[in-house]
Amino acid sequence: MIILGFSNPINWVRTRIYSFLIWAYFDQEFSITEFSEGAKQAFAHVSKLLSQCKFDLLEELVAKETLRVLKEKVTSLPDNHKHALAADIDEIVYTSTGDISIYYDEKGRKFVNILMCFWYLTSANIPSEAISGARVFQVKLGDQNVETKQLLSASYEFQREFTQGVKPDWTIARIEHPKLLE
Repeated sequence: MIILGFSNPINWVRTRIYSFLIWAYFDQEFSITEFSEGAKQAFAHVSKLLSQCKFDLLEELVAKETLRVLKEKVTSLPDNHKHALAADIDEIVYTSTGDISIYYDEKGRKFVNILMCFWYLTSANIPSEAISGARVFQVKLGDQNVETKQLLSASYEFQREFTQGVKPDWTIARIEHPKLLE
């Protein structure tokens, strides 16, 4: 299967400008390419833990308020929707940077937020009409049986505080799986 993804040229330029600003003013080792690859790995890991309701293992990775809301939503999901939350890294077909923001709060702390959008295939048994925007594919590899997969999307917003003396960790400040976590 071939997936072609074309990003909005304005968004592409904006991403490059903000990436340069992060590199120039906050972190000389920052690379949007490396960040995107790390975000993809984090998405696969966090989505799997989320689908398994292993919230205790998400405490260091996801913001406290976001995790509290997710606990309420995920625990009430049917099993097939929980299964659909998990994205295997090999099933992520496209990743893009949605938005980057740099801001200072009233205390002078510096923050960077990067919204990442992921499209992934899942074999979870979800009626296609239950999820708007989902696409259904028939996948056959070699002599194997035909497997039906759906293309789902998710958005994860990563946040890091760049104030001097603060631990340099990215956390996930927002998680969206349209139609699964509403």
